[in-house]
Amino acid sequence: MSFSHLGLSDKVLAAVAATGYTTPTPIQDQAIPHVLARRDVLGIAQTGTGKTAAFVLPMLTILEKGRARARMPRTLILEPTRELAAQVKENFDRYGVGQKLNVALLIGGVSFGDQDSKLTRGVDVLIATPGRLLDHTERGGLLLTGVELLVIDEADRMLDMGFIPDIERVCKLVPFTRQTLFFTATMPPEIRRVTEAFLHNPVKVEVSRPATTASTVAQSQVPARSEPHEKREVLRQLLREAKDLKNAIIFCNRKREVAILHKSLQKHGFSVGALHGDMDQPARMAALDQFRKGELPLLVASDVAARGLDIPEVSHVFNFDVPHHPDDYVHRIGRTGRAGRSGTAISIVTPIDQKSVAAIEKLIGQSIPRAEGISVAEIAADDGEVREHRSRESSRRGGRKVSRDRETRHGNSRHHGAQAPAQRAPSAKRGEPRRPPREADAEPADHSHLPAFLLRPIPARA
Repeated sequence: MSFSHLGLSDKVLAAVAATGYTTPTPIQDQAIPHVLARRDVLGIAQTGTGKTAAFVLPMLTILEKGRARARMPRTLILEPTRELAAQVKENFDRYGVGQKLNVALLIGGVSFGDQDSKLTRGVDVLIATPGRLLDHTERGGLLLTGVELLVIDEADRMLDMGFIPDIERVCKLVPFTRQTLFFTATMPPEIRRVTEAFLHNPVKVEVSRPATTASTVAQSQVPARSEPHEKREVLRQLLREAKDLKNAIIFCNRKREVAILHKSLQKHGFSVGALHGDMDQPARMAALDQFRKGELPLLVASDVAARGLDIPEVSHVFNFDVPHHPDDYVHRIGRTGRAGRSGTAISIVTPIDQKSVAAIEKLIGQSIPRAEGISVAEIAADDGEVREHRSRESSRRGGRKVSRDRETRHGNSRHHGAQAPAQRAPSAKRGEPRRPPREADAEPADHSHLPAFLLRPIPARA
């Protein structure tokens, strides 16, 4: 089936044809007619299946009629991250050629003044992250009472980032009669509760069961020891030996680890960029743009890059850290093997990652093949022996250090003419009273640290 059978306008069909797409993906084929019929839609699809176009294309057709008013957007799209919001705007720019639509982006890292001036001119499509959107509404510069269509994208990612309370607030600010499109890759209980509260008799469009991985991605796991420097060595070896590596995203669990690994790879001669949440917006967009253009073949990233980023030709994904949440694994490896292309996903697994790997395999319903060679059990045993050996060596070094310190102190005492401490007098036999020390035995008290007025004698009372 072609796009012409979905009910899209001639302008939208021309824009789609100009991009070279001829056949809609399953999520687009099933969702677009319902969106055009003004039904609420609950879309469940794994990443990389064309969810963005499934709501952008029908929205462009709907928005051909009507007019935007100042500070009252006609449609609202909520995204969990700045990168995803910017990417959705790029889709509107690409497919909205020839349409005079005002599209505004409300994200952090950009001045309120510039965003406010765009809202004043009137906005047809408002794409925002929840925090910045609520900042504008609380300042009184934005009214959501004119929203006709609300899109909540990457809802499970919103849940992970703690945005569900903000989503609930936004849903109460938009009209009750609006149309709602809700897209997610997984359906945890909290997401199910939100859909039941804010969607009205939705059409459920599910093109793959929740938390499945694309069949075009070849998955594997490589064992490694727990020490970070040894994991980095394994990664460097994998990068050098990888077949058909065009570019790769390397995922870490923590922002700090992203920075360390980025610096380490640069030190070893790799052309690499970094992307994590603590970077300012221009730096984040610059790194992403360089990676898209092929100027940087490697990108070390936190999970900010795991959801929805459309970089269709990523050949490899490396999990330097196995994700703590199984759902994140699905989204990470979904960055490769997109649009029918083949991809490779390799996870570096240490002995302490075994529970996380088991949870991932249970979620995706398949085992992740282990690389040939040394097994994880052998690595774990070897890892334990190495740690025990290092612990013994540390104890020996500590003992030698204490001995040297004692010798040093003793030598210093002799050098400065100090006498060795006197041996302790033998204790009294049991039953014998202890005699008080004679004045000759008692050491004189050192009162040099006391103020003078405390050393004055106290006169006896008359």
